[in-house]
Amino acid sequence: MTHRPAVFAALLGLTRAASAVGDFWIQSDFCARVKGASDDHPVTYVDPATEEKTTHGTADGRKACLHHCLTYTATQAIVAGAGARALGIRVHPAAAAAALAISFGTHYAADRRVPGKGLLETIATKSGKSNFYKLADFGMNGAFHLDSAWHHGWETVAALVATTKATTR
Repeated sequence: MTHRPAVFAALLGLTRAASAVGDFWIQSDFCARVKGASDDHPVTYVDPATEEKTTHGTADGRKACLHHCLTYTATQAIVAGAGARALGIRVHPAAAAAALAISFGTHYAADRRVPGKGLLETIATKSGKSNFYKLADFGMNGAFHLDSAWHHGWETVAALVATTKATTR
């Protein structure tokens, strides 16, 4: 018998926890700093171990964002898979793949933050949230909070998709 609301809640909790781990513990400093680089807005990265400075443009920004999103999604797959197994939840493979694809695609779209051209900045500007997006004062960072809200919303959609045909043991 499937208790879909309970399965949904479990999968959402597992993917939310995995998202935080993937974003803040697994993501490298290099990826975090370079993933928004473009030829118009290059990023200079200083290696913390060697203090070597390197400059990165569009190709490196895309590669860094791709690497981050792959490790982020892999973290979600491992945590959600192991957690579901431990809880006796069987997630249909196609539903799991679709949920992870949603997470990967929406994460890449949000995290490829090219100044003036990034998806979240564009949405913030068009929805009247430009000032909040740019806020970096009073212990607040608007871009970070809008990014988190974006990810949380899409993780919810992904968890709903993952419950499709899920069963419990």
